[in-house]
Amino acid sequence: MTYRAPLADIGGALKYGVALAPALDEGLFGDLTMDVVEAVLAQAGRFAGEVLAPLNRVGDRYGTTFKDGTVTTAPGWKEAYQAWRKGGWNGLVAPSEWGGQGLPQVLNAACVEMWNAAAMAFAVGPLVGMAAVDAFVAYGSEPLKRAYLGKLVSGEWTATMQLTEPQAGSDVGALRTRAERAADGTYRIFGQKIFITYGEHDLTDNIVHFVLARLPDAPPGTRGISLFLVPKFLLAADGAPGARNDLRAHSIEHKLGIHGSPTCTMIYGDHGGATGFLIGEENAGMACMFTMMNRARLAVGLQGVGIAERATQQALAYARERRQGRSAGMPAAASTPIIVHPDVKRMLLSMRALTQAARVICYSAAMALDRAERSKEKAARDAAQARAALLTPLAKAFATDIGIEVASLGVQVHGGMGYIEETGAAQLFRDARIAAIYEGTNGIQAIDLVTRKLPFAGGRAVEAYLGELNRIVEAVNATNDPALGWTGVRLNEAVGSLARATRWLLVHLDKNANEALAGASPYLRLLGVASGGCLLAQQALAALRQSADAAPGMALARFFAENFSVQAGALERTIVEGAPGVIGADAALSA
Repeated sequence: MTYRAPLADIGGALKYGVALAPALDEGLFGDLTMDVVEAVLAQAGRFAGEVLAPLNRVGDRYGTTFKDGTVTTAPGWKEAYQAWRKGGWNGLVAPSEWGGQGLPQVLNAACVEMWNAAAMAFAVGPLVGMAAVDAFVAYGSEPLKRAYLGKLVSGEWTATMQLTEPQAGSDVGALRTRAERAADGTYRIFGQKIFITYGEHDLTDNIVHFVLARLPDAPPGTRGISLFLVPKFLLAADGAPGARNDLRAHSIEHKLGIHGSPTCTMIYGDHGGATGFLIGEENAGMACMFTMMNRARLAVGLQGVGIAERATQQALAYARERRQGRSAGMPAAASTPIIVHPDVKRMLLSMRALTQAARVICYSAAMALDRAERSKEKAARDAAQARAALLTPLAKAFATDIGIEVASLGVQVHGGMGYIEETGAAQLFRDARIAAIYEGTNGIQAIDLVTRKLPFAGGRAVEAYLGELNRIVEAVNATNDPALGWTGVRLNEAVGSLARATRWLLVHLDKNANEALAGASPYLRLLGVASGGCLLAQQALAALRQSADAAPGMALARFFAENFSVQAGALERTIVEGAPGVIGADAALSA
């Protein structure tokens, strides 16, 4: 089965889940209208379904080849990339002065979801370039921008993000790649980077690498890291690619999934050092890189949503066609579609509810970014920036966990056929697994959430968010619609658990940081099941107020609240009471 963009679900999440229509009405996005938004989504959906989706299996089957330092992508990849670039999709949110369209982040989020649902191995390449543009706009010098930024915005050239080294994975401060100052104001780069997505490929005639390295006199740790732009080809006088820089791809990895994406080991400085150009200031590279990484983290969360959506579509189609077993009153020789069986129905509802919850959480983070960039009042921008900072680790980690869980359920719905590669269910499961690892593992996202985002501004950002969730609960209870069942009660319990766990963590971060860290991942999940339940309910109520067809949304909000938000109490207990069982359990790991 191929992929069909779920435009109704995406539109509902935008209009009702994150209130895009009121934002348009207030002029947040200038003269942009909902008609234009829907036209962009429809065009993106067609491209995803008709051009990219058919390549998904091709990329998985053929992978990429590596010979004499050259990477060749799967059949059809180059043509699809050129069509994608010519469609203007690479510059959807980039500034208009550099050739972009300046459209909202939240609209781009919906498109990123569709690209990844169609072919995640394809979409992960441009994803890094979009994030690089944000960092470049913020920190690049004007001469560098004039030379490179327009080509990155258009997608004529792609970009990479290079942090990881064999001895320095999540511990970026341990990197050894070094930079030496040259007399002409440039730098010479020496070292090795691993796990570099699209570090070498045949899609474009130049690749712009953003590389973290350390100067000889730099302070230790992350305070001594600088960011450098290191092009594959140095530019000639006319701005076109000229001489080859002193860098190369040493090898590509053989991976569990996303086979169509070349993951490279890169070597710098075989012949005197690769020429690099400083981005930002010396020893301030982490600030530049985090601008890129935070945008990439939201995009990776959307990979989880995209994979979950495609797995759900495939499982639903299979469950409607596959006949096995009988329901009550059927003749002995008859059989029924498996979607009729309660346990299969439960799995399918779980897939759809988790996917919708992850989608609206990611879109909420994107809308917060839009408000942080576009609100007229500084106080509104600051509040939105705090909201975006709080939601970004949640969006990345919760949505990618959901991608794995939903893809696994998709295999289960297929039964034995799900374990057979020909159905495609197994590929989705394999592809989904990386998203919880790269761009900062989900454990690191949980640590970031608990140690940096909760205490920010004295905890006022998370308290404001809790207040918003409580207002949603009040609106649900005020509706008093029987279709919502126990939704209001369960959401009230979930938000209460979230509030108590939040305040416990804020206290124990100072008293005993290890106790707080032991509960970081359960806390992120708690935030996800409480937020997802509330946001789905808010989306359903908004649709009801607009006289839209609210019945599907009401049913899904109820299912999520009664089956997932209800887990909040157990998660709270794990956070508040479970630390000694983690910290004191070394004996269980000693054998």
